[in-house]
Amino acid sequence: MIEPPPPRGYHRRVSPENETRSGELQFNVGVIGATGFIGAPYRAEIREYSGANIVALCARRRELLERAGEEDGATLLTDDWREVVQHPDVNFLIVATPDALHHEAVMACAEAGKHLLCEKPVGINANEAYEMWAAYRDAGLLHYVPFWTRFCDPFVHAREVLDSGVLGEIRGVVYRWHNPRPMDMPLTWRDDDSLSAAGSIADVGSHAYDTLRWMLGREAVKVQAHADTITPAKADLGAINLAEAIELGQAGGQADAGRRKGTAFDYASVAWEFEDGAVGTLVLSHAPFFRKGIAPELEFHGTKASLGIDRVSGNLTLAKPDEPVEIIDNKPDNGFGNRFEKYVFPSLRQAHAGEASGHPDLKDGWRVQLFTDAAARSARSGRWETVE
Repeated sequence: MIEPPPPRGYHRRVSPENETRSGELQFNVGVIGATGFIGAPYRAEIREYSGANIVALCARRRELLERAGEEDGATLLTDDWREVVQHPDVNFLIVATPDALHHEAVMACAEAGKHLLCEKPVGINANEAYEMWAAYRDAGLLHYVPFWTRFCDPFVHAREVLDSGVLGEIRGVVYRWHNPRPMDMPLTWRDDDSLSAAGSIADVGSHAYDTLRWMLGREAVKVQAHADTITPAKADLGAINLAEAIELGQAGGQADAGRRKGTAFDYASVAWEFEDGAVGTLVLSHAPFFRKGIAPELEFHGTKASLGIDRVSGNLTLAKPDEPVEIIDNKPDNGFGNRFEKYVFPSLRQAHAGEASGHPDLKDGWRVQLFTDAAARSARSGRWETVE
């Protein structure tokens, strides 16, 4: 265990044996994967929220961990995630590690009686995802999976348009999720298929498919996919996180480093069929040369009209037969604000009080991973695969 530095500033402590204050659930937070691309911004948001307190942090790189402990005023800094899970003051765990490391930690969290936020994709495969959901369901604990796209303003409004019936019956979907990395970005664990659950299929594909499930209220029944690693060999600089890799990629200058090609998919095209016979196409990419903003990100095609949604411009575009295409609204994607203050903690408090919250959880994570697993199987088999 690494001894923590003295706290900087005042951090209120919440007693674990008194989980509520004025009848409201308080969160004593432990973060596993505290200094990575996901863990660091999550911690920053929690620090700004008065109803939670960061208690314990786990990360593998000592210098980053010590800096994080100083920022958060955490009382435990360690490179052993088990110490965070077993910390008596912690009642809420964030698991923000590489995909392949989620399952063991989440199952330990359930056994220890801790509420949870687990990053997506929740497991390395759907079997792991189901076991995690079942453990939390049976334990009666709170659990959250951060499918943030549900909360983007353009998609929230588009769902209202869909619900209005103006498109008629939805028969086709086209979704382009391009998340281009810098051309000279070095390797990270996301390029390693032993740590990443199906590369781009599960990374951004999980967000995309959850968004469709949430907007349409239906599931895919079969998929066919092509996937590959199309980015050229990258510099191998060892253990660096994604934020560092992006910064290095933008700066360039990796020409002298040893290079190798990643083993995880960074491109995929996925065709699927819904249970009602509607069809869809999904293009997913982390490759540097698939760029955003050229075409609408998401299109819904119905029997009466079609709708295009573009997060870059914010435009919602409606097309009806024999009528001019119309921009019906402009909802720029202005970010989420403090996600823990706006979405995570309020939803979990609702669920804790026995109220319906509708937040994405481990069951959603499992349902999404059934789809991404089937797409990955199809990419390897070259055949249609059942989502099961």
